Amino acid sequence: MTNAEMTILVAEDEESFIEALNRCLTREGFTVRVARDGQEALELFEKLHPDLILLDLMLPKMSGIDVCRAIRTTSQVPIIMVTAKSAEIDTVVGLEVGADDYVTKPYSMRELVARIRAVMRRRQGEEVQASTKEKIIKQGEVFLDPERHEVSVRNKLVKLPLKEFELLELLMNNAGNVLTRDVIIDRIWGAYYSGDTKTLDVHVKRLRSKIETDPSDPKLITTIRGLGYRFEDQKY
Repeated sequence: MTNAEMTILVAEDEESFIEALNRCLTREGFTVRVARDGQEALELFEKLHPDLILLDLMLPKMSGIDVCRAIRTTSQVPIIMVTAKSAEIDTVVGLEVGADDYVTKPYSMRELVARIRAVMRRRQGEEVQASTKEKIIKQGEVFLDPERHEVSVRNKLVKLPLKEFELLELLMNNAGNVLTRDVIIDRIWGAYYSGDTKTLDVHVKRLRSKIETDPSDPKLITTIRGLGYRFEDQKY
């Protein structure tokens, strides 16, 4: 898929940012559609089925958090959250409801385009990977089906946002081995990722809450202090 075939839905209410984004993304070859409030963002999402959503946190009528939460009930379309706030809690909440990445205003257009391209490359890679009909990955009572994008834990289906699914798949494919934070971030968020490791920690915490018997005392995804994480090999 070329840039010209990719539609980006920009949910933004500040005209100065709309103009800059429209000019920059169009110059890069993307098709850009703009929603100026949360309700319009949901309506255009349903109508256009965009390839990526650039979603501002603070929108009229419906917040970006609520828009993201609503979209995630039906779609795993890549979402990059945009916030003018620097507080950590805003980033954490955005990631917890399913955003794939975030940028903080003011941001550079070069960084934004790099992140968009990285997300789209990962999505295209996932489509190719799915076509290979990979086998179900099994670790103890955890079953992950890459083709169906399904996870079952103790005989119950567990819904995971895209990034949590990718993280679990990576860890399970390397069960018994320690994966450093840098390796995980590079594999899941891409080489262009410029944020800190808090994003990874948030995703691990969310993942543990869904697959661990006791998330406060994880037995599946363990922390290797000073290095990273390991999915404990259950094949014994």
